[in-house]
Amino acid sequence: MRELIGALDSYLSALYPPTSNHFLDLEQLSAPDIRFFVARRAGAPLACGALRIDRAGYGEVKRMYVAPSARGQGLGRAILARIEERAASEGLALMRLETGIRQAEAIALYRSSGYVDCEPFGEYRLDPLSRFMEKRLRPT
Repeated sequence: MRELIGALDSYLSALYPPTSNHFLDLEQLSAPDIRFFVARRAGAPLACGALRIDRAGYGEVKRMYVAPSARGQGLGRAILARIEERAASEGLALMRLETGIRQAEAIALYRSSGYVDCEPFGEYRLDPLSRFMEKRLRPT
């Protein structure tokens, strides 16, 4: 897990200034409102993602990352589906996320998974380097 989060932090820090990065650190990922998922092969962590449950009653996708060596294998889509399944099982009907405009692959994944553009939410503010998206979940 630490390897994936470290690699994700390095990747995002190379793309965006600190004011445009909205990291959850390892301690925050252990908070009661976070559900963290890791895809592994032979014990090695290859992909991760988190569900943050907002007090306002929606879920937020956080910390999505697939190791470069594992890209193109559907792991990002699998992690996203797992996050959404967990959100629905916890009674959430809306998912939201913030991603960077320089992450075309991530944006394509979210769009193909039913996410649409929306306004900034929660504590986020309008940022020309950010894209905000949301998706309504079907009840389970």
